[in-house]
Amino acid sequence: MKFLTDISELDLNGTYSYADYLLWRFEQSVELIKGKVFQMSPAPSVRHQRVSMKLTKVFVNYFDAKTCDVFSAPFDVRLLDKKKSKKANKDIYTVVQPDLCVICDKEKLDERGCVGSPDLIVEILSPGNSKKEMKIKYALYEEAGVREYWVVFPVEYVLQQFILNDAGKYELKNSFTEDEVFTAHIFPDMEVDLGQIFVE
Repeated sequence: MKFLTDISELDLNGTYSYADYLLWRFEQSVELIKGKVFQMSPAPSVRHQRVSMKLTKVFVNYFDAKTCDVFSAPFDVRLLDKKKSKKANKDIYTVVQPDLCVICDKEKLDERGCVGSPDLIVEILSPGNSKKEMKIKYALYEEAGVREYWVVFPVEYVLQQFILNDAGKYELKNSFTEDEVFTAHIFPDMEVDLGQIFVE
């Protein structure tokens, strides 16, 4: 078994599976989206990390003693192609690392992370990854059936909440600003005070 330590050893136009991903030992974090390698942004900004930590605290406090689990990046989520039901490593072509995710089905968890769709995903945008999160991951999470998806804009102090409708498509439930309190759609007793999340 040969590990790859330099991303330059990859053909970035090639198609790879999770079996390939397991052999990568790069300094820079990467995600695999439909078989294509996406290099993640450098280390997040202080603002990004503050928002992430504050949201994590809210999630950990809410889900303490509940059946769902909360995970923060780096944490591998392997999303299954709707056309394929196999879970063999060679049949999985998408591995992402959301900033935060909630998983309620314990059977989706193994020692390497999550196999299948989390119930809720949060992505906190950075200047270098806005296009990827807003376009590619939006479509990816919608196709995978992630029930609720939050996109956080830390510079603008905005959070967008998308809900998967009965047709399997995302609807923008609302956009919330820095001083609002809102609830998770699929966890209606979970309140998030953005005044506390976005405080500098």
